[in-house]
Amino acid sequence: MIKLTKLNGRPFAVNVWLVEQVEETPDTIITLNNGKKVIVRERMEDVILLCKEFFAHMHHGIHLEGKKDVSQ
Repeated sequence: MIKLTKLNGRPFAVNVWLVEQVEETPDTIITLNNGKKVIVRERMEDVILLCKEFFAHMHHGIHLEGKKDVSQ
């Protein structure tokens, strides 16, 4: 899971295995594979990087340079 922030400022976690699409319109909207949409404060590029870091850690046990452990 990755930690993100809802528009109202509340933090929450998303299961990256359920993310189907991320778009910026200009708000960042995450569409899950069940059709549910979540709007977050983070930019699309940041959400994509968090997802990449999660998968890199899960598959290779590594972290992308300069970032924290996202598997928590």
